Amino acid sequence: MQATSSSTSKVVNLYLEANPNPNSMKFVANFMLLPESMSHDIPSIKEADNSPLAQQLFSLEYVDRVFFMSNFVTVTKKDGIDWLEIREEIKNIIKTYLESGKLVIDEISDQNQIDENDSETVKKIKGILDEYIRPAVEQDGGAISFHSFEEGKLKVLLQGSCSGCPSSTVTLKAGIENLMKRMLPEVQSVEAEGV
Repeated sequence: MQATSSSTSKVVNLYLEANPNPNSMKFVANFMLLPESMSHDIPSIKEADNSPLAQQLFSLEYVDRVFFMSNFVTVTKKDGIDWLEIREEIKNIIKTYLESGKLVIDEISDQNQIDENDSETVKKIKGILDEYIRPAVEQDGGAISFHSFEEGKLKVLLQGSCSGCPSSTVTLKAGIENLMKRMLPEVQSVEAEGV
């Protein structure tokens, strides 16, 4: 699926939002960067081939991870440097890139899309993730997507600011797992994959 694009120069307004992960910052644009409910997590320069913007951000030695979703970019920095020292440089790179009207991602797919081959339980899980959990996680600059469900164990992918966040384990167990168990008794536990 193609990400949102425009061939003409755009008026770009960006504002910054902190989130629970002290090493991540959300750079929120005044327009959609990706189609609704789609996200793309780029944990290193090696996986940035389909994003010229991520490649530019990774050229900064202190950038550790880049995440795109709806109308924002979440940048995760390495330890040892303060946001006050780097946020304007990152903001200027993102703003200049977005003003060009180029795509932030060449092509992405939606991991949460309900597939007709999914079991009824998996369809319900994806529906709960989409309706109840994703909006809260997205507000914090991250994303959650379905990974797998076997023998009562639900595995999810935490991306963006959620990856490596000190409070993500508490959120996963106290929030997401409790909600899933209440709404869908088939779910006995929830674990994060690839964090």
